[in-house]
Amino acid sequence: MNVYVNYENRRMEFNLPDGWNVLSEQDRPPAPTVKDALVEIERSLSHPIGSGRIEELARKGMEAVLLFDDLQRPTPAHLVLPAVMNRLNQGGIADERIKAVCAVGTHHMLSMGQLKTKVGPDAFLRLEGRLFCHNPHAKDNVIIGRTRRGTLVEINKHVAFADLIIGVGECMPHPIAGYGGSFKLVMPGVCSYRSVADHHFTWMRHPKSKVNVLEGNFFYEEIVDAGRISRMAFKVDLIMNEERGIIRAFAGDPVAAHREASRYAESLYLVSLPKLADVTITSAFPMEYGVQASKALTMAGFCTRKGGAIIWVAPQKEAGPIMPLIKEMSSPESASDFHRRLRDGDIPEHLRGFGISYIMQVVYFKEYAEKFRVYHVTEGLSPEQVGMMKYTYSSSVQAAVDELAREMPMADVAVLPSGGTVIPEVR
Repeated sequence: MNVYVNYENRRMEFNLPDGWNVLSEQDRPPAPTVKDALVEIERSLSHPIGSGRIEELARKGMEAVLLFDDLQRPTPAHLVLPAVMNRLNQGGIADERIKAVCAVGTHHMLSMGQLKTKVGPDAFLRLEGRLFCHNPHAKDNVIIGRTRRGTLVEINKHVAFADLIIGVGECMPHPIAGYGGSFKLVMPGVCSYRSVADHHFTWMRHPKSKVNVLEGNFFYEEIVDAGRISRMAFKVDLIMNEERGIIRAFAGDPVAAHREASRYAESLYLVSLPKLADVTITSAFPMEYGVQASKALTMAGFCTRKGGAIIWVAPQKEAGPIMPLIKEMSSPESASDFHRRLRDGDIPEHLRGFGISYIMQVVYFKEYAEKFRVYHVTEGLSPEQVGMMKYTYSSSVQAAVDELAREMPMADVAVLPSGGTVIPEVR
């Protein structure tokens, strides 16, 4: 049987053995984007979900803070921030009473030039002197409480003392939090390093910390708790395509609007499987570079039986960012042992300059090596580097399939042609 995965905007075709039963080979078509992004943004602001309009929440004399994500996300803050500021003006809050904070979490801080690129020239001029990048290591971050389960909530000082907090971000399938968006601009966005570490390292391996799960997902629920404590009142969540086009905008209460956005995203990306696969073949497309390529591997893990095999296809032509991760993968520590180290605050020296989410990948990558046989089809990494990860290098998908077929002449197989965005779910 001839099938394919997507690879750098082309199809990589291969044949499956006659004895392999295909559970799914579904390739979700790209969702159409809106004709006019500004019209869509204004529509969402005029019809908020579970909340009054921004101009109704605003009061003269208030100090407002706008939160927005960093350059690793495609959110067009340059379009949304001016629209939000205009409505704050209508509600009596002048530009001089508005600040904006880039919610980088524990990622690298942005320069003022990078901030200007993200927010655009209009918002940059209107926010002159009041545009900031969050520093998770700042000594003036403010402890504002703990969640119901005890997670420390320590946040940026500008956010802690604001009267009205509004967030601008995106909603996409997230391998741990269920979906990105909602209060993630608070936790981890504007939380201190120790606060993010407390949350992420505690809940990262809970059985329900997974894509497309919100109810009972403690990772997500703790984010919501932290967000409510922070008092962020309004959120804009955009659903974007891989070319940075807006598919749809949702706005309003950070939980209610996010629930609607998540349901819409599910309708775009869900692929249902009748059972766990013996073999899953997944492409990192369209998120093929750096650590983003690992999302396809994570998603494949949700639909593959323990002891099964995953063929993970990713170019890795910009492999520099993942080399520290590969180095740590070569250590003899198990996933659980390394996770305990992180919980104890014992982060390896060569990883301390990286964000918490990056460091977490070491645990997951080690876990995949323990649970599955992972074949990595890649141009950018050498066989020796793939071997350091405890994975098997393969020069092509066909070569990996042929090798597995000799051991498993009969197998249930799932093919995820664009594994970087799909949500595989066994039902």
